[in-house]
Amino acid sequence: MIRRSAVFAFIFAAASAAQAQQPEAQPQPQAQPEAPAPVVVGSATPGPVAEQLIITDVKVGTGREAQAGQTVRVNYTGWLYRPLAKNQRGRKFDSSIGREPLEFPLGKGRVIKGWDQGVAGMKVGGKRTLIIPAELAYGSRSMGDIPSNSALIFDVELLDVK
Repeated sequence: MIRRSAVFAFIFAAASAAQAQQPEAQPQPQAQPEAPAPVVVGSATPGPVAEQLIITDVKVGTGREAQAGQTVRVNYTGWLYRPLAKNQRGRKFDSSIGREPLEFPLGKGRVIKGWDQGVAGMKVGGKRTLIIPAELAYGSRSMGDIPSNSALIFDVELLDVK
């Protein structure tokens, strides 16, 4: 029994001596776990608020520039604008793809104000995304599949200017 106690005491003493020779370690601050980022369904980042017309040139054209008073010919697809949806696009409500392109006189009020303003300045061959607030779309009126006070998003390609 004495022998075991002596061996235990020796091991304990050796361990204590080894620990005493090592510099005293400073307590390390524990890393705080990062708060998880909020999950946005379908999108890494939410889209901008549609308070004004937002024009994004996807491809700048090289042809004639569309100006008020000219007749323009466009292909387009329109969706309800949903800033938290994938690509900010909600339900698709209309498209000229697979049909005849749309032709209209620019700046004459034959289309919604967001189109008159958003197509002006485009060059033939160009593609734009227009985020149009409700005030420049249909406002408080519902129009077919478009509920009242809806912001809209369109992909527009300018095919020709006459």
